[in-house]
Amino acid sequence: MIFAMKKILITGGGGYIGSHAAKLFLEKGFSVVVLDNFSRGYREPIEILSQIGDISFEEVDLLNLADVKKVFEKYDIDTVLHFAALCLVNESVEQPERYMTNNVEGTRNLLEAMNGAGVKNIIFSSTCAVYGEAQTLPVDEHHPLHPVNPYGESKLTAENLIRQYGEEQSFRYVIFRYFNVCGASADGLIGDSKRPSQLLLQNAVRGAMNIEPFAYTCGDVETPDRTPIRDYIDVEDLARAHFLGYEYLRNGGTSDIFNLGNGHGYSVKEIVSEVEKIFGTTMEKSQAESRKGEYAWIYADPTKAKTTLNFQPEKSLAESIESLRKWYTGHPNGYKN
Repeated sequence: MIFAMKKILITGGGGYIGSHAAKLFLEKGFSVVVLDNFSRGYREPIEILSQIGDISFEEVDLLNLADVKKVFEKYDIDTVLHFAALCLVNESVEQPERYMTNNVEGTRNLLEAMNGAGVKNIIFSSTCAVYGEAQTLPVDEHHPLHPVNPYGESKLTAENLIRQYGEEQSFRYVIFRYFNVCGASADGLIGDSKRPSQLLLQNAVRGAMNIEPFAYTCGDVETPDRTPIRDYIDVEDLARAHFLGYEYLRNGGTSDIFNLGNGHGYSVKEIVSEVEKIFGTTMEKSQAESRKGEYAWIYADPTKAKTTLNFQPEKSLAESIESLRKWYTGHPNGYKN
């Protein structure tokens, strides 16, 4: 492949989404360098992915600029996929300064190191949390930006930094605003290992498999069944969008921002019912403490990604559930290390 001469740097490549992106790029013949401090990511997926292709890893904290610069001195990097971040909404409400420091200053250091090394292409993992409570549905990229939690605020600030480097340092970027991510690799090799997971579909599948009890963590909101409505996109679809974003930049595409979602909203209770239907079971469900910083409705208008990047999600909700069944069958407690 003509684009495989240089290496792809993936920050947070030991994490859930970053590892799936690394897997796809390796399968397409790229050399991948993973940068991770392993505070939330895992070494095991990198070991697994080393059986697929050329992958290296550097245990580096983005808050240490000197160490980040050394990575760019060591490797001939073509493009950066930036996933590394703290990403728990509830935790961000409890520790707002930590989120702003980690997610914003870490991004600033990465951009500074890239600039010094002459690496100008970046694909950034952002979030629909930058929109806050939906004022119109579905949500397109022109929707007002009013994050209601520090996690969303930190991601929006990082977006603005990237846009600033685009204007002042000729960076070219794709910013992806994810909606809710679900699923695992279809082959069961890698998946979500957070304990406990913050992701509804993962927790519902674990409940249906009797790995751990299922509990609702949402409060009463103004939706038809009184549970939050979200848009779910499979992690392998998400990884494919990043490859299309890479090709878009390499082929001269201009810097831009895209929503990544299915364009359909499911309530929490609808998701739980779908999992129960597929597993042929009825779970015992309890009510846990409600998470902070959540809101009632949001789902994407994914038209722009489809028309510009030719991206359209391929995985159904049922396929995401089946991939999680396969993942948790082999890894009921996630990764070991």
